Amino acid sequence: MGTRRVLLLGASGFLGRSVAGAFTADPRVAAVLRVGSSVPVDSPPDGWVRHDLMAGTPDGLVELLRSTEPDVVVNCVGKLNGSEEALAVANVVVTARLVDALVAYSPWTRLVSIGSAAEYGVVTRGTPVAEDAPTRPIGSYGITKLAATQLISCAAMAERVDGVVLRVFNPIGPGVPAESLLGRAAESIRWAMETSQDVVTLGPLDAYRDFVDVRDVAEAVREAALVDKVSDRVLNVGSGTATSIRDAVGRLVQISGFVGRIAESDPAPARSAAVDWIAADIVRIRQRLGWSPSRDLDDSLKAVWAPVR
Repeated sequence: MGTRRVLLLGASGFLGRSVAGAFTADPRVAAVLRVGSSVPVDSPPDGWVRHDLMAGTPDGLVELLRSTEPDVVVNCVGKLNGSEEALAVANVVVTARLVDALVAYSPWTRLVSIGSAAEYGVVTRGTPVAEDAPTRPIGSYGITKLAATQLISCAAMAERVDGVVLRVFNPIGPGVPAESLLGRAAESIRWAMETSQDVVTLGPLDAYRDFVDVRDVAEAVREAALVDKVSDRVLNVGSGTATSIRDAVGRLVQISGFVGRIAESDPAPARSAAVDWIAADIVRIRQRLGWSPSRDLDDSLKAVWAPVR
């Protein structure tokens, strides 16, 4: 019989949906309470709680914790794109409020927060990057994610919270958003096929990325949340392999059945344009949590294409 109560912030997002599924299927978990800002106030669905982390007050967040009494809090809230202010609020201010609220509620409650490979910035080509590598983010997204990681790490070192950050590399799989590279590629291919176009225009595909299935990420989150003791405050979550974006898009084209061509004439996204190669060193998470990815790139790409199709 499960004993852990999990409060999941950002439960309706790409990562949050898979994380909710991983917890719900685990017998060690007694309840998963999903938090969303658009949940109806008067008649929330079973297992859902309404709270707006970005617009709510710190006192309101403390009250949420006291009313739900979680043993674990998982933070999947964040923004990839937007203004400097929007990124700072979603990625930094929300984390600061959450740390303060947990200190007020219970410093022993486990906090698992989602970080990003963008915190590393440019790395040495050909060498998977480990958690103790220098962090030199090159855009506002990476900077704000690193600031959030540092807030949690500092609070954990001071024993104010029991926190761990999972630095997720390039998550793909079911429900991948169109603002991500492969999500955008899938939507563009779908549109081209529906409108009988023979060209799909994307940005440059020269770079290499570490693609990891969102369902594997969810399992890493679950293990970080339920392990008895966290000895490391930052853990990489990736496949451990750098894959050519061009090859990944080419495989997606094959899966889709699209017979046109891919043009690489759009600008590269500002948050990652300077990073031409990155892969995660996942030795530490294997040792600490016994986690490793179980799905290959084809599994993930088929899941990307299935709902689009």
